[in-house]
Amino acid sequence: MNTAISIRNLTKQYGKLTVLNNLTLDVPHGSIFGFLGPNGAGKSTTIRILAGLSQATSGNASVNEVPVTSAGLHRRYLGYIAQEPKFYGWMTGREVLEYAASYHFRDGVSKQRIDSLLERVGIAHAGNRACRTYSGGMRQRLGIAQALIGKPAVVILDEPVSAMDPIGRAEVLDLMRDLRGETTVFYSTHILEDVQRLSDYVAILDRGTLITTAPTRELLSSFNRGTLRVTFANADNEVMTALKKIPGVIDCTLTEQYENIVVYAVQAEENAVPQVQLALTHFASDRDLPLLTNDLLKMDLETVFLQLLGAQTSKPQLV
Repeated sequence: MNTAISIRNLTKQYGKLTVLNNLTLDVPHGSIFGFLGPNGAGKSTTIRILAGLSQATSGNASVNEVPVTSAGLHRRYLGYIAQEPKFYGWMTGREVLEYAASYHFRDGVSKQRIDSLLERVGIAHAGNRACRTYSGGMRQRLGIAQALIGKPAVVILDEPVSAMDPIGRAEVLDLMRDLRGETTVFYSTHILEDVQRLSDYVAILDRGTLITTAPTRELLSSFNRGTLRVTFANADNEVMTALKKIPGVIDCTLTEQYENIVVYAVQAEENAVPQVQLALTHFASDRDLPLLTNDLLKMDLETVFLQLLGAQTSKPQLV
């Protein structure tokens, strides 16, 4: 695989505390890659190491095949925005981009390039205003423009929509989507719905350890194979035992019960789902049980995330 970011056995320790434990990860070129984990999982630590703001205790990483070292040569290929980007308050947005461009291009960049970036991130109307007058969302947009100023091969965004209202969030997600193929986007977020809609790949980190990494659709389908949401009215305690005996059924668990309604998760063999659904219809008819649902269950990323972290406390969600 042609990788934009390659991480091998990356470890970060503070004294006896290990915050990153032998992380190995590949981010494909041109992809949008969601980096997930609960607070304290090690996401920001990983990002800070890749950005050259912190050094790993052991292991190595590369960006665009250039090793990440204290010399910082890899930063030529990298655009980075922190979770809470900060700028000189007296500078205008335009001056921030001109200043950032001076680190990438000896002769700076054209006014047209800066105008284009300000327009692209939605703050062209405020390009000549001092940054101290910007809202949190506007600073986030300016940070994205700054990350793109050098036409990087890789853009790393730490919680890029955390300070935005729903409209601003949707606009920035559209911008990130537009970057697919133009550059590689590696970003952390706690908004799992965004990752499900936007990301080509996902990695989940917990307590410094990689739990899984996979193409997003592949990860979701691996949890969706052959599971049926089956709802009866007036089912007794013998029903679950009987359901397990239906040919093609691997397992059956009670997921929800209220008043006279009982909901089961019926795990069927993947190639026998239609036959099991038909058998469930006959099962209900033979026993005079009202069958309310008999549908293939699809889990969202949040449910998968919680299950992988061993913290699933609610029933699977239909999407």
